[in-house]
Amino acid sequence: MDLQGKKILVVGLARTGVATVRFLAAKGARVKGSEVKAAEELRAPLEALRGLSVEWELGGHTLSFFLDADLIVVSPGVPLSLPLLRKAVERGIPVISEIELAFRFLRRPVVAITGTNGKTTTTTLIGEMLRAGGQEVFVGGNIGNPLIQFAAGAQEEKWAVVEVSSYQLEGIERFRPAVAVLLNITEDHLDRYPSFQAYGEAKGRVFENQGKEDTAVLNADDALASSFGHRVKSRVLLFSGERPVPAGCFLDRGAILFQPAEGERERYGLERVKIRGEHNLENLMAAIAVSRVCGSPPEAVQKVMDEFEGLEHRLEWVREVEGVQFFNDSKGTNVGAVVKSLMSFREPIWLIAGGRDKEGDYGPLRELIREKVRGMALIGEAKDRMYEALGNGTETVKTDSLEKAVDWAWARAKPGEVVLLSPACSSFDMFENYQERGRKFKEIVNGLKKRSLPGAEGNGGGR
Repeated sequence: MDLQGKKILVVGLARTGVATVRFLAAKGARVKGSEVKAAEELRAPLEALRGLSVEWELGGHTLSFFLDADLIVVSPGVPLSLPLLRKAVERGIPVISEIELAFRFLRRPVVAITGTNGKTTTTTLIGEMLRAGGQEVFVGGNIGNPLIQFAAGAQEEKWAVVEVSSYQLEGIERFRPAVAVLLNITEDHLDRYPSFQAYGEAKGRVFENQGKEDTAVLNADDALASSFGHRVKSRVLLFSGERPVPAGCFLDRGAILFQPAEGERERYGLERVKIRGEHNLENLMAAIAVSRVCGSPPEAVQKVMDEFEGLEHRLEWVREVEGVQFFNDSKGTNVGAVVKSLMSFREPIWLIAGGRDKEGDYGPLRELIREKVRGMALIGEAKDRMYEALGNGTETVKTDSLEKAVDWAWARAKPGEVVLLSPACSSFDMFENYQERGRKFKEIVNGLKKRSLPGAEGNGGGR
């Protein structure tokens, strides 16, 4: 792909956009950048790009700026449904995602992990398992370092292991992972997609360009995810928590069994695994299948399983105070993630949820809340809708801050119970991102000294 002298527009200037601008400039492109945020909100990215010759459009997008380009590269948060992008496509201007641009310059094979939930944990596990087996690995994508950053470097690592989102997959043309993983598909981002089916199809594009020598790893227990097994051209490995599979991973009496397409069955013990929840068993099964396909030896895989302690903001244990345990699951930004988090506890739960509504169905939470949640504090823009959908299942209050929600739960929780932040919503109404929300929760919890009972609007219920 010859970029020399081409006029290329980068839309969106977060971390990925900045890395893309740098890459394009180094390749001799005439770079343009467009961002809806004003210059005063972009001090850090603009400072990172100081000295580069870039034509900027800040504080909004204009059609003339978009149409004056040979190629448009979109950052992950930018929807391809943006009217200006559609007009550019109508004029014959190619529009691609950053992972597509990066792929054109890769010399190493890609492992791509997608799905609604568990992507970051699984991506991290695979990276650790391959490293434990002595292989050098780049780990990034939609977590940490963008794939374009790897493409710009020496590419000395043997594998690029990347988390990819449905947003990124919307803008691919040739992107072809040697190993592609689809963990699950549950309702999410329905504020961006016209239907659940359209969201699932976007996820499934990870397999679109694979050939018969590539590998697809699919969740046999997820109807929509597993349906791609009949459509892909690649070899299929399945994982299941419910039944044996002909090739792949499944649970069996305190262990995960891996059945390769050819060869002897392998056993991986769960006795020393530290991470909680059935969903993490799914993540482990997917990671084992990928790591074995990529050549990591069984002893390295088992070592990582035994030692891995989980990731920040994903069912992260924060503190125990007077017998009450606090968990930060700020990454639980959709209903499916919260279902899995609630199922991870046998202890009674005081749930803190809410944020920016993604317009999904809260119905799957109703029975679990009745069964497992002693009380629920709701925050953010979605609190009224969540209260209407879920508030009659347990004692429920609406509060106007995360601090008040924590104080309310802490005042009521008894020894042996859990206070869990698992929002089922995005964070953008009150916080910069889910990381900031999780860090704020931990700061509040670590500052708890005594029990208090702030006023809050509630239903006065309880059991």
